[in-house]
Amino acid sequence: MTTVPVPHRLVGRHRETADTVTLRLEPVGEPLSPFAPGQFAMMYAFGVGEIPVSASRTAPDGRLAHTVRAVGAVSRALCELSTGASVGLRGPFGTDWGLTAARGHDLLVIAGGIGLAPLRPLIHAVLAEPGAYGRLNVLIGARTPDDLLYRDELPSWRRPFGAVTVDRPTGGWTGRVGVVTTLLDEAHCAPERTTAFVCGPEVMIRATARELIHRGVRADRIRVSLERTMRCGTGHCGHCQLGPLLLCRDGPVVGHDLAGPLLAVREL
Repeated sequence: MTTVPVPHRLVGRHRETADTVTLRLEPVGEPLSPFAPGQFAMMYAFGVGEIPVSASRTAPDGRLAHTVRAVGAVSRALCELSTGASVGLRGPFGTDWGLTAARGHDLLVIAGGIGLAPLRPLIHAVLAEPGAYGRLNVLIGARTPDDLLYRDELPSWRRPFGAVTVDRPTGGWTGRVGVVTTLLDEAHCAPERTTAFVCGPEVMIRATARELIHRGVRADRIRVSLERTMRCGTGHCGHCQLGPLLLCRDGPVVGHDLAGPLLAVREL
C-alpha cells in the first residue's frame, strides 16, 4: 500500500456516458502493489484534490483503469483530462470482494448504475477461471439506456446468464424495464450454495439484500460495497465512519450480516 501519490500517465480515455469516463493509466515509475477486485485508490487531480475511486480494471504490469463520474470538482477535473496528462494514485486501499471464499459457489453479480465499475474486475477474474466457480449470473440495472456502462462488454457477460434492466426506457429501448431485483426470478443459481456481490445506490443494496435473504441466500454470503466520504484512505481521519466501521480500512466490501444492521439505522 502506498500512502503518497505515485505519478501515473493517462494513456487512454473512453466516454461511457454523458458524465462518466473510464481512464486508463500506467505508472510512470514503479507500479503500485497489485489491486484485488473491489479495492480502491485515492486519485489525485493535481492542483484540485483527491477522491476515492475503485479500480475498474487491473493488469499485472501495473496498468489500471478507473471509471469516474463527474459529480464534484475533483471528479470533473479527472474526467476532463486529456491523454498524456498526469494523475496521482495511492493505494490499494480497503477490502476486496473475497472471491477466494466463493470458489465452487454459484455467483450472483448485481450492479446498479456506476456500481458496476467496482464489480467489473470481479467479472473478469471469474471469466478467466471458468472452472473455479459454479454458474455466473450478471444482473445490471441503470436509470436509462444511456446510463449503461461497458456496452461493448455486456454481450460477453450474458453467458450463461446475464440481464440488463432500466428504470426509464428511452431511444427505442426494447429490453427490460424495472428495478434490478426483478431479474432475480430468472437467475440460475442454488441459494444454498450462492455467493452474491452487490454494488450500487444504498437503497438498491438494501432492497437487493433483503430479496436475496428472502430467497435463501445467507447474509454472510452477500458481499456489498459501501460508500461514505473518504479523505485519508488509511483509517485515521474518521470521515468514512459507519457505526463501528471505518470503510476505507474495514470496507468498502463487507458481508451483509455486518452491513445490514448498520444500514437499517437512519442517518448513521
